Amino acid sequence: TVEGGTHLSGLKSALTRTLNNYAAKNNFFKNKEMRLEGDDTREGLVAVVSVKLPEPQFEGQTKTKLGNSEVEGLVAGLVIEKLGEFLEKNPTDAKRIVARAIEAATAREAARKAKELVRRKGALDSGSLPGKLADCQERDPARSELFIVEGDSAGGSAKQGRDRRVQAILPLRGKILNVERARIDKVLSSAELRTLITALGMGVGSDKDVAKLRYHTVVIMTDADVDGSHIRTLLLTLFFRQFPEIIENGFLYVAQPPLFRAKKGKSERYLKDEPALENYLTDLGADAVSFTSGKDRDARELKGAGVKTLVRRALHLERMYESLERRSKERPIVAALAKLISEKTATADTFRDEKALGALSQTILKIIGNSNLQAKVVADTESTWKIVLSHARNGATPPTVVDLALFHSGEMREIRRLGADLEIYRQPYKIQTGQDESTAESLKEIADAVLAAGQKGVEIQRYKGLGEMNPEQLWQTTMNPEARSMLRVEIASQEEAEDIFAKLMGDQVEPRRQFIEENALNVKNLDI
Repeated sequence: TVEGGTHLSGLKSALTRTLNNYAAKNNFFKNKEMRLEGDDTREGLVAVVSVKLPEPQFEGQTKTKLGNSEVEGLVAGLVIEKLGEFLEKNPTDAKRIVARAIEAATAREAARKAKELVRRKGALDSGSLPGKLADCQERDPARSELFIVEGDSAGGSAKQGRDRRVQAILPLRGKILNVERARIDKVLSSAELRTLITALGMGVGSDKDVAKLRYHTVVIMTDADVDGSHIRTLLLTLFFRQFPEIIENGFLYVAQPPLFRAKKGKSERYLKDEPALENYLTDLGADAVSFTSGKDRDARELKGAGVKTLVRRALHLERMYESLERRSKERPIVAALAKLISEKTATADTFRDEKALGALSQTILKIIGNSNLQAKVVADTESTWKIVLSHARNGATPPTVVDLALFHSGEMREIRRLGADLEIYRQPYKIQTGQDESTAESLKEIADAVLAAGQKGVEIQRYKGLGEMNPEQLWQTTMNPEARSMLRVEIASQEEAEDIFAKLMGDQVEPRRQFIEENALNVKNLDI
């Protein structure tokens, strides 16, 4: 029956009664007043209750709920008898079952206390808000912002630099609890999390009501170092597990404080990351140099905007090669494959033909011209093959695998596109800076020379923490709605989000180790 009935009521009451009696009899309760409730004993339980009746009676016309009153007593009596026998005969299992129920009861009681803690008289009442919170004057949630700031130092700067009318500041000290590994009672035992829950105002657990949320813009603001990344991940885990409604409504954001401050004379710029710094220096350097390539009819000269375009393409190409090199793809091999793909010598079908792939491997070796390099064609999947290229006398260098995944990779696609754009520039390469002229062996050297020219007279400061900024700088770069950059947190796939949080933040070590091994070489800005 869809809605249960007397047979289900009998099971529920018998389960609760039997476990309570067994726990009390064997002194499992820490205090005499403690009692298990029905939800405590049934947490995580799946059961099928089958009852055969000669004359079943149902409530309503749809027959979704059994109504025979005598069934409740029969089911309850049978469950009490048989479950009691099981518990007595299997004390180890009985202890685990009761411990699970007591743990659920403890969490329930903690949640009840939390409801009392975070309950407010009304949406306009701020008298019970935590002392660490510097609240805003605005009482309309749609116009109110809460910045969750890492550390008291940055929190102090944020409080001084904010717009008090609409921006509230809540500093958090240290790393918060990892809620992926903690029940609700552990979550609520954390002073930092209780403070955050109270500030949000929407309650926790079954008492949550997103309509009571005091801020419709909740911003996570942490440092750019590894500790800041960890704290940001812990906070994202908290919101994903305990406050998904905030994410679902589009209220959660991650601040993007700048990584660099560049000052030249009286002018200063804040730059959010390495590519932004490169662009800034490219703009400055391109105005100070001229570039020539080739000679006679192949000669080309670039200035200003032309130099900027050349440098950006060259730097982007370099990043694509570096990305593949971090995954053990040697640059000469990648360049050779890109050339053969562009010439249509290598196609996706080549990787489905062992003989054709063998011929391709020899062509790659011929292009590279390294007699120490060896190629071997081996099976990849049931229908595809791959080339494994290794150095005969260098065991320290991992082999480069050329497979269909590399063929279809975004990096390979970009290398081919950029290569086609840049092949019009031929040796010799020359760069003119004022009266000085120099030559270069590659376009990467030209790009480096332009960046060096752009950096002359520029003072560059790299920020490691929010606390390094004064209140005015923090306002200008990270909190001012007219100038700031923020990322809104969205869940594109619930299943993938569940998997990544469980993998990175859960109890199982092996999946996390595997993830680290697979992605370690892609890490940027690593603090050692």
